[in-house]
Amino acid sequence: MPLSVEDRLAIQELIARYNHAIDGGDPDGWAATFAPDGTFESRGEVHAGTEQLATFARGFQQRLPGARHWNNNLVIDGDGDQATTTCYLQLWREGQLASEGRYVDTLRKIDGQWRFASRKVVRD
Repeated sequence: MPLSVEDRLAIQELIARYNHAIDGGDPDGWAATFAPDGTFESRGEVHAGTEQLATFARGFQQRLPGARHWNNNLVIDGDGDQATTTCYLQLWREGQLASEGRYVDTLRKIDGQWRFASRKVVRD
């Protein structure tokens, strides 16, 4: 069954909660956007599982204070309780573009909630 409008909106909100949590210094909230066995990959590093994800997010504000994530051109494909997304990523800091790329994601619906099974930053 194709994704419903409600599923698409929930996935969009998941992506927004991810951004707000990491930018707002909420490492546990950020890790909670992932499945318990979820992975995040950026710059050749892979962080797997809730504990490693939260540890990565704890240090984010120290590494890039004041950073803000912006995503656009979101494409969502899926069926049932599985989905993929891709979108453009911009990371802003102190009013300047600090980094750009794309997110490539796989998602799973767990207990009625969408979560990232994997999220990878791709720099073309």
